[in-house]
Amino acid sequence: MPIAVRSFAKINIGLRIGAARDDGFHQLLTVYQTIALHDVVRVEVTRGTGIEVRSRNSKVPQDESNTCYRMAERVLRWLKQRHKVVIQIEKNLPIQGGLGAASSNAVATLLGLERALKTEIPPDEKLRLAAEVGSDVPLFLLGGTVLGMGRGEEVYPLADFRNQAIVVSTPAVGISTPKAFRDWDALQENQENGGAAKAKLTGQSGSDTMKTFSRSLFAWLMPAMVNGSSTGVSTRGGDRAEAPLLDLVRAGIANDFERVVFPQHPELREVKRVLEGEGARYASLSGSGSSVYGIFDSQAAAELAAGNMAAKDVPAQATRTLTRGEYWQQVFVN
Repeated sequence: MPIAVRSFAKINIGLRIGAARDDGFHQLLTVYQTIALHDVVRVEVTRGTGIEVRSRNSKVPQDESNTCYRMAERVLRWLKQRHKVVIQIEKNLPIQGGLGAASSNAVATLLGLERALKTEIPPDEKLRLAAEVGSDVPLFLLGGTVLGMGRGEEVYPLADFRNQAIVVSTPAVGISTPKAFRDWDALQENQENGGAAKAKLTGQSGSDTMKTFSRSLFAWLMPAMVNGSSTGVSTRGGDRAEAPLLDLVRAGIANDFERVVFPQHPELREVKRVLEGEGARYASLSGSGSSVYGIFDSQAAAELAAGNMAAKDVPAQATRTLTRGEYWQQVFVN
């Protein structure tokens, strides 16, 4: 019988882009957060050899370019085993939506193969395999609230935020992450050539905005490190459990991709404005887009907002964040 695995989505709570690296990637700093929206990946191992990817969604690649294929290939090679692997992807998450769907699918394939083959790959090897497949793949081996560094593949578990109600909107716009990075580089070059020193986004030692993000993140995390949990009292007063992002929002936490994606796709900027108008405490592009999310005070408020947006022909789904414990309790479909 196939092993069914929930392939959860993620959002980025802030994303700062630093200097280009020698390997062609950019230095990144972000906070990943898993949410309840998900695909379902079914993995079956049978006699024979080869890897087959299936999906009813015609936009899902079914060849070796698929992240699930690449993950299965690496797992079999590491195990030094030969099998016929059939991977069925039930696609609910958007393609090129900034929610990490393809990356999550890859980890779901890894987990499904482990269970199907009754084996367990050491954690450090799983992280290595995940990083080979893609920059944000490793986060799905942790789940919950995760600090992402390097090109995004260096992941560190953070104390979980309390559950937050979320509305996710994904307009019918496909955003290419490589193109978004190229546009970012062009923006930076134009600013440098124009002499806009104060607006310069990155330098040889890294971005000033990354440094600001780092300081803001450290200020937010400090009570958690001292108290041993992500609850506690906000530095501005109030209950951190009720509004865990307010300190970061006040400090200007943002997604740098908005600087290049919104001018080219003003409809995404409009979705952010609509979310804020519906009462989101914080709204942002996720990854390079095209998904835009808002964080709400309650699930009822999120569902009301999603309903209001749908009535205005703005695609929207109410969902919530997943803690690390919830992520691992729900990842396998019984």
